[in-house]
Amino acid sequence: MRAVRFDAFRATPGLVEVASPACPPRGAVIAVHATGVCRSDWHAWQGHDDSVQLPHIPGHEFAGVVAQVGAEVTRFAVGDRITAPFILACGRCEQCRAGAPQVCPEQRQPGFDLPGAWAEQVVVIEADHNLVALPDEIDMTLAAGLGCRVGTAHHAVRAQAAVQPGEQVAVFGCGGLGLACVMIALAAGAEVIAVDVSPRALAAAEALGATALASSPDIAARVREVTGSGAHVTLDALGSAATARAAIESLRPRGRHVQVGLLLGDDADPSLPIGRVIAQELQIFGSHGLAVAEYGELLADIASGRLDLAGTVGRVIDAEQLPAAMVAMDQSPATPGMTVARWR
Repeated sequence: MRAVRFDAFRATPGLVEVASPACPPRGAVIAVHATGVCRSDWHAWQGHDDSVQLPHIPGHEFAGVVAQVGAEVTRFAVGDRITAPFILACGRCEQCRAGAPQVCPEQRQPGFDLPGAWAEQVVVIEADHNLVALPDEIDMTLAAGLGCRVGTAHHAVRAQAAVQPGEQVAVFGCGGLGLACVMIALAAGAEVIAVDVSPRALAAAEALGATALASSPDIAARVREVTGSGAHVTLDALGSAATARAAIESLRPRGRHVQVGLLLGDDADPSLPIGRVIAQELQIFGSHGLAVAEYGELLADIASGRLDLAGTVGRVIDAEQLPAAMVAMDQSPATPGMTVARWR
């Protein structure tokens, strides 16, 4: 099969021929139709994730069709349209049995410690537990972001932050993940403020219905001014020490911050205003992926039109353009929203 692979960190990936994957007894081989280009893929390419072993095929967001199933798989068959979360859980541990596979201690991740979806085929382990049936109404291009960006945003906004109608929500960073957070918070009935350095990203958030604020050194004070006394909820969808701090400082007393963007490299252990957290009884939540059980609500919202994912897609490219798309992430994204590559 064809795959995009890098043989050294920060070396330009290449489109190569590799052996098709073997199907595990409890797993499935998926014919990838569409795959996302995510900032997390860039982090893997940069060598920021210790689980990545070279040579490596990145990619953790995908939608496609089941090509093979293992002998012990009972819930899925060849030809099924599917997606999957980027966290592939074991299905048997305490966390999985409690309905929290996104924090499974035995989890594996395509594009990180497993070969990823920047390939014509990808393996999903423990298929009965990790595969998600994709309704016919949902296009593969739009579905490619469900496993990471849209799914992560849904879990962050609805489960972790528990956003309520009428609350004020400030989203820091309006790439694919941030725009998904904006969209889902608006669908939950919140008033949304979008913060970014890019005018195009802010315009995309504004088109969805958010109030746009250009990032600046006094952005926390500006958010507090716009909201009256601070946001009820802030989400850092970029993942940097600066945006995490600014988001926490933008909260009103007893507000809730959700850290959605990964903090890696030099930002992995940031200095945060914990004195403010104590004095104002702020709450800080992590958010990691989406539980398989949460897909039902998300897919129903999409299929009914309550969530229109078109606004989260910035551009669609051919799979052959994936190496250039990776290199381009060394600079600021030229297009707001996520980039999706089509294999078929």
